[in-house]
Amino acid sequence: MSDFDAIDSLLASVGPEAALPTPDQRLRLREAARLSKAQVARALGVSPSTVTGWETGRDPSGEVRTRYAYLLEGVRERLEETEPESEPVVEPEPEPESVPVEDVEDDVESLGSPEPCVLCGRPARQRVAGFAQHLDPVECEAEGPGEVAGGAAPARTEKAAPARTEKVVEAPQPAVTRPSESPSPKPPTRRAFQPPRPEPSDLVTQAVRGALAEHHGDIEAATAALVKRAIPDAMRLLDESRKGARYDIIAHPWIPDVLRKQTAKGADQIWEARPKWTRRELPPGEHEVTALDINGAYLSALKTHLPLGQLEHSTGFAHDRRRAGVHLITPPVWEHEDVLPNPIGNRDEPGPLWVTEPTLRLLQRLSGPKYGLCEPPEIHESFTSGATENLLEKFRIALKDARDAALADGDEVTLEYVKAMYSKFVSTMGESNYNRELYRPDWMHIIRSQAFANLWMKAYKAHDEGLAVVRAMGTDELHVIGDWRGVFAEGRGVTEVKVKDTYTAGAVGTED
Repeated sequence: MSDFDAIDSLLASVGPEAALPTPDQRLRLREAARLSKAQVARALGVSPSTVTGWETGRDPSGEVRTRYAYLLEGVRERLEETEPESEPVVEPEPEPESVPVEDVEDDVESLGSPEPCVLCGRPARQRVAGFAQHLDPVECEAEGPGEVAGGAAPARTEKAAPARTEKVVEAPQPAVTRPSESPSPKPPTRRAFQPPRPEPSDLVTQAVRGALAEHHGDIEAATAALVKRAIPDAMRLLDESRKGARYDIIAHPWIPDVLRKQTAKGADQIWEARPKWTRRELPPGEHEVTALDINGAYLSALKTHLPLGQLEHSTGFAHDRRRAGVHLITPPVWEHEDVLPNPIGNRDEPGPLWVTEPTLRLLQRLSGPKYGLCEPPEIHESFTSGATENLLEKFRIALKDARDAALADGDEVTLEYVKAMYSKFVSTMGESNYNRELYRPDWMHIIRSQAFANLWMKAYKAHDEGLAVVRAMGTDELHVIGDWRGVFAEGRGVTEVKVKDTYTAGAVGTED
């Protein structure tokens, strides 16, 4: 490590930052060297999505930039050294590779020494998603002496491995066609056959078990360690849940000024519509008020329309529901303050303001014929991108499943860990020193606003079912008068509510 540090110091002295190839050259160098994003990410201590960002236009900074430049320069030198001998650098070394490089998952690793394939037991020189296996299914299908077709492969010793490897490589090569038969079509080999990938929620279970083992069963110490690493663990879980996803995302896009902080310690221009509302007048008489706690507010809010790419500017009143982002609107007048909170939140200043997609959609919904509670908002300009409501759905479900299992088992360690993962994931998407892998302040505002919109709809549901809504606060606090159990299910699940407090009130200001 000292030699490497000396190199880093030398490179740092050349200029303010280490020189890097262009993003497309970075991609070509990695692919020419047959390195996966996962391998590069592990070597540099980042996530595969960060490597994707570097290869699509974003530049690293600080020490990681120096190490990345060192790696790329080393790759370039190695390729130049081997170029005369192996002109097509994509040719595999000892055995033929039938699966094109571009079609193999990013987490394929080459092994220095063979390991037993998890499918057939023969030695394999690649590991996919952490499992040793053959990339070509034909190698697993070929039968050898002492094996039964369709059965488990017998145990093999280290001495037998080289001979078995030679036979597996040679077996599928001959292509003999009998005169009486027409050539059979070659089986498709565009994708490597892989064993079932562990569920993303398994990562949560493994992390908890590892922390408990490391701290010898000390629950407090294990919980503290897990909470401390919640952000990188959440990003790893996001990467796992995004594998094979339908949509590509930009992790560090250009951001308009309205989403940038106006001062170092200030805020940007986005209004999240956070409710802080108390009913002015209660029904006559004395009442028992129940303060309800909404479970997993931010976890549920991960299901929301999120922009996939860079935000683009537009003007006018039209709203494209296939896109999402932030909008400058003039909100409608709200005439129901006596029984329901304003969906725009508590705002003292009149006039236009920048709101997020959930707030705009909530206002448009309430102005429609089903509710008829207000006029439509007036849209002046927008910054939006193509969007989907399911971008974080696998991530959300993995956390929800882990949370549900922890509730069933009474596992408070996992509950605290999961809560830290989704809450810190949301809070560090913006300008945060704790999460450099994802810079999407638009997502942060949208998810928060979705949580506020969800709380507003629960307040409306209570009102519509005959309950008197007394207070709505933040993302998870709703105070009501009446038989709330006929409206909401009680429990700790994300679709349920639990009692936070009960108190008697007969006039405004006495309920606490």
